[in-house]
Amino acid sequence: MGRSVKWFPAMRAKSWPLDPDPCGVNLSKVDLSSYLDPDPAHSTQKETTMLRDDLKQAQISAMKGGDKERLAAVRLILAKVKDRDIEQRTAAKPVEDDALIIDTLQKMAKQRRESIEMYEQGGREELAAVERGELAVIEEFLPQQMDETETKAAIEGIKGELGASGMKDMGKVMAELKARHGTVLDMARASGWVKEALS
Repeated sequence: MGRSVKWFPAMRAKSWPLDPDPCGVNLSKVDLSSYLDPDPAHSTQKETTMLRDDLKQAQISAMKGGDKERLAAVRLILAKVKDRDIEQRTAAKPVEDDALIIDTLQKMAKQRRESIEMYEQGGREELAAVERGELAVIEEFLPQQMDETETKAAIEGIKGELGASGMKDMGKVMAELKARHGTVLDMARASGWVKEALS
């Protein structure tokens, strides 16, 4: 007595013949790559490096390289970012990750510039040197910042577009300047140039 063969779905699927219809698509003979869009611009996967990842990698590199001063500066940044993460848990409007980190870095940079000026005026060069070292690390992770000439040109452009003519319009100009260039500007420094432009 011969053994009976049990047919499982997978076996039956393999036994099906290929579609003989010339109008059908024989997947065994068609190059599937012809169905894929070769243009990377149309891809739905964005290959972007997040600042958070850059900071974590910088911390690892500093640890491996034994660069204590750089490691301390990167850890300070990550600690501040963590504080902002906690604040975001109760925020009414969430902020995109890179934007949050850039804002954190800009505030840290502003604090260090102020400290450097204060220490230099007080003759505390050793403390000013520490702040300069931290500032250098912070600025590594910031986008290329607009210089004074570029910032003043942007202010003049916004001033003309809004028809701003005096200090009463400073709020509008500052708001528009921040909306357009906030990630590449030190807004505290820019505010002085806005005042100058509107005076």
